[in-house]
Amino acid sequence: MQTKFWVLCGTVLCLAIFFVLFDSGLDFEYVIPKRLLRLGTIILASVCIAFSSVVFQTLVSNRILTPAIMGYESVYLLWQVLLLYFVGTHGLNMLGLNGNFFVSIILMLLYSWLIHRWLMPRARHDLFLLLLFGLVLSMVILTLTQFIQLKISPGEFSVFQGFNYASFNRSQPETLFYALIAVLAVCWIGRKYLPILDVMSLGREQAISLGVDHQKYLRICFALIAILVAISTSLVGPTAFMGVFIANIAYAFSGNYRHKFTLCFASMISILVFLFAQILVEHVFNYKTTVSILINLVCGVYFLVLMVRARGIT
Repeated sequence: MQTKFWVLCGTVLCLAIFFVLFDSGLDFEYVIPKRLLRLGTIILASVCIAFSSVVFQTLVSNRILTPAIMGYESVYLLWQVLLLYFVGTHGLNMLGLNGNFFVSIILMLLYSWLIHRWLMPRARHDLFLLLLFGLVLSMVILTLTQFIQLKISPGEFSVFQGFNYASFNRSQPETLFYALIAVLAVCWIGRKYLPILDVMSLGREQAISLGVDHQKYLRICFALIAILVAISTSLVGPTAFMGVFIANIAYAFSGNYRHKFTLCFASMISILVFLFAQILVEHVFNYKTTVSILINLVCGVYFLVLMVRARGIT
C-alpha cells in the first residue's frame, strides 16, 4: 500500500511540474505565477472534494452518493443567478471574486445549518429520510434556478454559465489564502474523528454497540462536510460525479478502509484527475472544451458502470 501511495505521489508531482513549466517559456512574470495559482486551486479543491466525499459516503453507508445530493451546489448556483437577476454583472464586479466567495460560503453554511436545525430532528433515526429531503430540496432549488435563468439577459446568462462549470481561473491569491486557512482548520478539527469514522463505517447499529454517539458525530461531520463543499464549490464550481469517482478509486487503490489512508489516496487521485483534465483543456483541446465536460463524461460513465455492477446487471 505504501508503494502505491508513493508512486501516486510521484506521478502527481511529475504532472504538476509538467503543468507549470510546459510551453511556459519560463515566463516568471505572468505565465508561471498564473499556473501556480491554478495549481494551488486544484490542490485545495481536490482535498475538499476528496475529504467531503469519502466522509459523506461513510456517514450514509453508500458508495454512490456524494454531498451534492444534499443540495449545497444547488444553493451556490441559485445565489449566482439571483445576484445576476437583481443587480446584474455590475453587482458581481462591485462584490468582487473575494466577496462572492465569502457570501457563497456563508449562504451554503446557513443552508447546512437550516438542514441540521429543521431536518435532523425529524429524521433523527432515519438517515435515508434525511437524504430524501436533501434530494427533493436540491431538485426544487435547481428548478427555481432554471426558472430565474429565463428572466436574465443573454449576456448575464453567459456569465452564469461560467459559474455552472468547474473552472480553476476564478480564484485570486487572497481567496486561496482564506480558503487554505479554512481547510487547515477543518482538517485540524476533523483529524481526531478519524478513528470514530472507522467505527462508523461499520454501520449505525455496530457503531452504537461499540459506544459511539452516532447522532452527535453525524451532526459534527455533516457540519465539516458543509464547510468543505462550500469552499470547493466557491473555488471551482459544481463538480457533479467527481466525488463518486475519486472515492471509489481510492478504496480500490488503498485496499484499506481506515480513513487516514483512504483520505490520502482520495486526495492524490483527485489532484491527478484535475491536473490531467486541465492539461488536456489547455494543451490538447486549446480551451475548446471545459474541465467540467471532461470530468463529467469520465465520472458519469464510471457512475453508470458502478450502478450496473451494484445492481448485478450484465
